[in-house]
Amino acid sequence: MKKIRNGDDVVVITGKDKGRRGTVLRTFPDNRVLVQNINMVKKHQKPNPNMGRTGGIIEKEMPIDVSNVMLFNPASAKGDRVSFKTLEDGRKVRVFRSNGEVVDA
Repeated sequence: MKKIRNGDDVVVITGKDKGRRGTVLRTFPDNRVLVQNINMVKKHQKPNPNMGRTGGIIEKEMPIDVSNVMLFNPASAKGDRVSFKTLEDGRKVRVFRSNGEVVDA
C-alpha cells in the first residue's frame, strides 16, 4: 500500500518547483510520481504523419521521486507526512501525522 496515490493533492518540497502544488496523475513502480504541471521539460519531437503527430518543441511533465513530494493537508494548508491506521471495521486507511485526520474518507 502506497502513501501517495493517483489523484492525491501534493506539495513539492525540494527542487526547482519547491512549494508548488499539483495533482498526481500517475504513480510508477520505481517510487516516482507524475504530477500535473510540475517538473516541466522541453522535448524536441520528430513529426510522425502515421500517428498524426506534428514536430517541434513540446513541453511535458516528467516524473519526480516520491520522496520530493508531501501529501497536502487542507486543515493546515501545508504538506504533511502520512501513516497508516487500522480502523475498528478492519479497513486500513491513511492518516495525517500532524492531526490524525483520515485522508481516505
